[in-house]
Amino acid sequence: MAAVIGGPLRLLVLQPTPFCNLDCDYCYLPSRDDRSRLSFEILEATLERVLESPYVQGPFTLLWHAGEPLAVPPAFYDEATVRIAAALDRHGLPRGTVHQSLQTNGITLDEAWCDCFVRNGIHVGVSLDGPAFLHDAHRRTRTGRPTHAAAMRGIAWLQRRGIPFNVICVLTADALDHADALFEFFAESGIGEVGFNMEETEGANDRSSLDQPELEARYQRFLERFWQRTLAAPGQVRLREFDGITSLACTDQRLEHTDMNQPFVIVNVDAQGHISSFDPELLSVHTERFGSFAFGHVKQDALESIAASERFQLVQAEIAAGVEACRSSCAYFGLCGGGAGSNKYWEHGRFDGSQTQACRYRIQLVADVVLAGLENQLGLSSPAPPGGMIG
Repeated sequence: MAAVIGGPLRLLVLQPTPFCNLDCDYCYLPSRDDRSRLSFEILEATLERVLESPYVQGPFTLLWHAGEPLAVPPAFYDEATVRIAAALDRHGLPRGTVHQSLQTNGITLDEAWCDCFVRNGIHVGVSLDGPAFLHDAHRRTRTGRPTHAAAMRGIAWLQRRGIPFNVICVLTADALDHADALFEFFAESGIGEVGFNMEETEGANDRSSLDQPELEARYQRFLERFWQRTLAAPGQVRLREFDGITSLACTDQRLEHTDMNQPFVIVNVDAQGHISSFDPELLSVHTERFGSFAFGHVKQDALESIAASERFQLVQAEIAAGVEACRSSCAYFGLCGGGAGSNKYWEHGRFDGSQTQACRYRIQLVADVVLAGLENQLGLSSPAPPGGMIG
């Protein structure tokens, strides 16, 4: 019997619809005006392909994403939950094998949606770029109207109902002088779990406002100030990036890879049933070199047969070469495990490169700030070089 390539599955990204009711100027998705929906036939075929595969070796998250999930009605998720439970029963798997989650812009979130989340056990993430003057500069409706007030109304519903949630905040160049404003906004709004996503060059967003080398110094100062604010008010606002670096540094763990560069740790399926793997950002994207990163279709292709296909193996080999390039050249490798293939592709035109601007912002500069901060707390006079603690 051939060895299983990749896995175990940790994340299944499903696109309920490509449509989004916003027109964020940094969005990477190419088909935000497409109102098609994931059919239940495609959902059941997806569940069958995934659950029959050798990659399911324990619980995993089903993330509704890659469009605006609340553009379909609550009844969609009610029926989806029933079908997920039935599929698990058919395969003799516990109901707790699948944990549903979704990422929403929050502007239509109301009491009915809160009821839906509760009865279906759906975890919620909200996209919110901080105070209105930052958020509304980039996150507007298709008619150009601001969306901050509507998103805050949605968050208020979650808070009123006691539904846990986290926030993803996209940082653009104009946010880098406002660490205090961002921290104070999240703290005063009762938003305690925050992750920073950098604006990236990827997919339909062919240029990032951060594509300027001189911005690195501003970003480092931004991080240093945000770190100081988190120390001054412990537990008030937890930043995903700080927590991730701190946990690795303090426990002496090292990453050999990241989920986004290993096959079938993440499986992505769009609303039409096309299957991809690796980074969710590769879903539904077309390129000159590889065409689409859809490697098969849920109605006809088993995940194992996709793994054996020539095109999949070509992409996988190039991604693996990129991981090895990082391992051999980067002192931060133990913190990122070789980075995200999509960032390498959009910045270098290939998967087998090493450092990207995205990894400078997402990993390296964060690590420098966190490690210097930890050493300062311990009373060390001078920071150790990154390779001494991370490699």
